[in-house]
Amino acid sequence: MGTGLTAMIIFIVLIIFWSVKVKRNIGEAMFIGMIISSLFGGKEALNLLIGGLKYALNYEVLFASLAFVFMSYLLQNSNVLDGLLNILNRMFGKLKGGPAYVNTVLSSVLGMLSGGNSPNAATSGSFTAQWLLKSGWSKEAAATLIAGNGGLGAGFPPSSSLFIVLAFPTVVGAVSEGQLYVALFITGLYQVIWRMVYIHYYVRKNNIQASIQGEASPILEVLSKNGKSALIFLGAIIPVALTMGPLAEFFINKSEIWSEAIDSINILVWIPTLMTLFILLLDYKGIKARLQTKDNFIKELLPHFKSIGGLLLFVFAAANIISKLGLANDIVTLLDGLQLSKLLTVIIICVLLAIVAGPLSSTATLTSVGIVSHAILVYAGVTPLAAAVALLVVASTEGASPPASGALFIGCGLTGAEPQKIFMPLIVWFVIPITTIAILVAMGFLPILH
Repeated sequence: MGTGLTAMIIFIVLIIFWSVKVKRNIGEAMFIGMIISSLFGGKEALNLLIGGLKYALNYEVLFASLAFVFMSYLLQNSNVLDGLLNILNRMFGKLKGGPAYVNTVLSSVLGMLSGGNSPNAATSGSFTAQWLLKSGWSKEAAATLIAGNGGLGAGFPPSSSLFIVLAFPTVVGAVSEGQLYVALFITGLYQVIWRMVYIHYYVRKNNIQASIQGEASPILEVLSKNGKSALIFLGAIIPVALTMGPLAEFFINKSEIWSEAIDSINILVWIPTLMTLFILLLDYKGIKARLQTKDNFIKELLPHFKSIGGLLLFVFAAANIISKLGLANDIVTLLDGLQLSKLLTVIIICVLLAIVAGPLSSTATLTSVGIVSHAILVYAGVTPLAAAVALLVVASTEGASPPASGALFIGCGLTGAEPQKIFMPLIVWFVIPITTIAILVAMGFLPILH
């Protein structure tokens, strides 16, 4: 077994052991795992450690996660949240599990626009996180749903992952862009159907009731009283509109300078920044009155940053170290040596890709081991199109894969959940079912039009 693969396995086992058996803070496990991972580099251990920390400190998801923690904290201490929940409750309150269905549909729509798991979780979660909590979902269940639905960013076309797969030597000439686009859209619908089943099950099991019982106030009356709270949505609408769709194309086509300016907008950074600004503009006096003093503000906020910030820093640094240790080459070597039946080959490759998607992003997963994985699947008898879309479906689990999913930590930041408490729910309710969908597609049991 190669160094990178060994380091990744030890890293994952250490996290599980430290949090489940030792029952210590998971941030400690991430820190120890980061140090141990760097030691696999031998004489280069210090350089790997420094490089990993530099990577983590410059990684936009680190800032975004902390920014969403701050935004969520201000929102919970403002009257804006009350007004927003009144509007959403009036619109969807008579539907049991309403906020969960809204989150899923919103994540699907955004997935067809953005193609990114973390931005997807950030945007849809910003609209629905507190609503989920108010309607009876636990912090952990709400964070699980937000993170799991974030995977629809890569689960629907278009996405950067799709274009990476189209460049595979075994895909070029065998699968057209249109075929893969349609096939990925269909498998995206399969993923949505599964999420609807999960939501229905959770709502029934936990007896989640509709937010509104009996007669509801007239919608115009609710909007009149609380309408200004909806301005917070502009914090997400503005950066999304400027980076995708007709408005973005208008500015991009104006000139090269405009094009570069639009390309420089990072919605992961700007969504929490603008939403925080709108919260302050709408209810600065209310927030100030609730928090009373600066000391209260700092004392209440710091624990939120401490739990998420340190954990993110160490986990992203460790992921970078493990990648540099040659994880991709190790997986390629392992996959290349498989001599199994079609079914076993499909299962093993899909499972291995899901594991790799834990510390790596969907694009990094496909870039590193996707080419060989696709070639092996085709050699085993899977059609090129089914093999390509199966890889994309598995890679989309990155949004829900512990321990290094950006969507996972964004979901926890928005709901206040402890990350380690949603590791297993994410694996059980999202990683395993979605990987199963990929296996069924590769084997031809779930149809894709082509």
